[in-house]
Amino acid sequence: MTPDCKTGRPSAADHPDGSNLRTALDLAAAGVPPLPLRAGKVPFGNCHRCADGACGGRPNMKNAGPCQCLAPCHAWAAATIDPAVLTSPGWALAWRQAVSVAYHPGGAGVTVVDLDSVTAVVWARETLPATRIVPTTRGEHWIYRGVMQSSNAVRPGVDIKSLMQYARWLGPGAGRMVDLPAAVRALLVKEETTRAPGEVVSSVPERATWDRSVATGCRHTERYVRTGLERGLALVRARTESGAGSQAFGVARFLAAQHAACPGPCGLAAIGEEIVAAAVLVGVPESYARRAVANGLEAAAERAA
Repeated sequence: MTPDCKTGRPSAADHPDGSNLRTALDLAAAGVPPLPLRAGKVPFGNCHRCADGACGGRPNMKNAGPCQCLAPCHAWAAATIDPAVLTSPGWALAWRQAVSVAYHPGGAGVTVVDLDSVTAVVWARETLPATRIVPTTRGEHWIYRGVMQSSNAVRPGVDIKSLMQYARWLGPGAGRMVDLPAAVRALLVKEETTRAPGEVVSSVPERATWDRSVATGCRHTERYVRTGLERGLALVRARTESGAGSQAFGVARFLAAQHAACPGPCGLAAIGEEIVAAAVLVGVPESYARRAVANGLEAAAERAA
């Protein structure tokens, strides 16, 4: 290979799979962290030193670890914009075997709504604000500016790829990229794929706050319930940038679970109203907030059953 005149490293043009590496270097230069994909369009497996999490994981994973492996281990977490890493000997074998290139959306500051069917595309066109669109084999990638948690199957044929996932690079797409809307963030509570709530929150009363008068069958003290509720509301209100809908779901599920052994009633609907109000306060559409909370209360009831 001929070394690059500036770095002294082999150039992308001389690499055995120069096209994929060249694409990766172009992405890195644009601030988009790439990684190679092997046959099956999946990342390369971990080396023996990183197998089964023995290395502790990459520093930028959910649970930060010490791994500084020179190979492209840990899938999306290995993606980098450092050309020295991309062209390093530790990555050379992966590039020789790579069939395509992926990137880490969260590392690039974007979220990809992966629409994997015609039906999903139709739903997006009717529901989501227009943004940059990349055609795929079976559907489209809708790319928004901003990051959030990743989640698969948030509704039929729809995946969210952002902070802890990779997306296949299929070109820059077309259209003006817009900010990540609340409608996409709310998809994490799976509001369209979860069945309608049952007996737990069949109707939400007008009462805006919980007190002992609606919890005549609760075995907990009022102080215990209010303390837990206030902590949960604080968690929801802290999600000013993203994830408030998902947090509301989690808080509702956790608080409802504390009453699994109570004879009832415990005023769970009133607790739900306070969680909904907290989510709406930080920008979650009310309809999504109500569905998130209802799903959380229901999930707790199903777990207790």
